[in-house]
Amino acid sequence: MITFLGQCVQNLFQAAKYTLKGNVRLSSIVSQIAAIGFDSLGISLSIVFIAACVIALQVAHQFLMSGGESYIGGALAVALIREIAPGFAALALAARAGTAITAQVANMQVTNQIDAIEVLKVDSIGYYFAPRILAGAITVPMVVLIAELIDIVGGLVVSNATIG
Repeated sequence: MITFLGQCVQNLFQAAKYTLKGNVRLSSIVSQIAAIGFDSLGISLSIVFIAACVIALQVAHQFLMSGGESYIGGALAVALIREIAPGFAALALAARAGTAITAQVANMQVTNQIDAIEVLKVDSIGYYFAPRILAGAITVPMVVLIAELIDIVGGLVVSNATIG
């Protein structure tokens, strides 16, 4: 386990060094942004929307019982924006994009593409993994922001339907 973590840290530093040298192609970063962000957007937003609807239903029920209808929106906004949307969106994005990237890398390993790029004296860690790391760093905050918007819309829909 320690060896694996050490290799992960070494690969991260190697990808960062490759990036700082300016060797990463913009076209590969853009294609990875599309693969990570756009392809994961649907599942992330649907999970966040459903979670917001359920939480809004529970919060509205409790506040209606105690007579605090005016506090439903504020409580939902705080809970959904701070906790629910970032957590659920990041989990869905990591699950969807993580499995896709793992499948791509496994396919490259099976078909000896990684060995072939190393034979050409190209840094395989930097060439294959640096664009994915950069795309993830760019994409995750954008998906979380969109998820927060959808989260608030889900809470609004259910709160309006519940309170009237």
